Amino acid sequence: MGKVRRVDLVNLVMFFFSSQVEYWLSEVENELIEKFGPIDYKSDILDFEKYTLYYNKEMGEGVKGILLSFERLIHPYQLADIKNMTNEIEQRYAVKGNRRFNIDPGYIHHMQFVLATTKMWPHRIYIGKGIYAETTLMYINGRWKDYDFTYPNYKEEEYKRELEKIRLKYLEKRKKFLR
Repeated sequence: MGKVRRVDLVNLVMFFFSSQVEYWLSEVENELIEKFGPIDYKSDILDFEKYTLYYNKEMGEGVKGILLSFERLIHPYQLADIKNMTNEIEQRYAVKGNRRFNIDPGYIHHMQFVLATTKMWPHRIYIGKGIYAETTLMYINGRWKDYDFTYPNYKEEEYKRELEKIRLKYLEKRKKFLR
C-alpha cells in the first residue's frame, strides 16, 4: 500500500489573451491581484493568432497573449475554483456574449505545466465544479516536453522559454516550504 504524502504547492499561471491584450489586462489586472495575489512575472507579448483563428470572430484580429505568474503558491485542488472565477471575470466584460479577452489559468509544478478547461477530452481529468485538468507539458531531462495533444502555442520554444522563467521562480519559492 502506498503512503499518502503531502501534496506540493504549485505556481499559479494564467495565459491572458485578446486582440487588445495590453488594454484589457490593464483593465482587469487589479481584480486579478485582489483575487489571486501579486503578479511576480509577466511575459513579453506573445503571438497567439498564428496558432489559431478560433478567437478572431469573438475578439477581433491580432490576438496576442501574456503569460502571468502569481507570487502566492496554491494547492492544486484550487484550480477548479480559479477557472470558474476567471470565467466569471471574462463574462462580466463580454459584450453581447462575445468575450473581450480570455484568461486560461493553470499551474507549474517542477515536473509539469497543467491547464484548466471546461472541455472534456480523453486525456483530461475531471477535477470538479465543471472543470477538467490537462497536463499540457512535462518537464524532463532539463526541458519542457510536449505531447501530441498539446496546444500548438505551448509546443513553441518561445512559450516554453517563458514557462521556464516561471518554473525557475517557482523553484525558488518552493524552497521556503521544503525547509
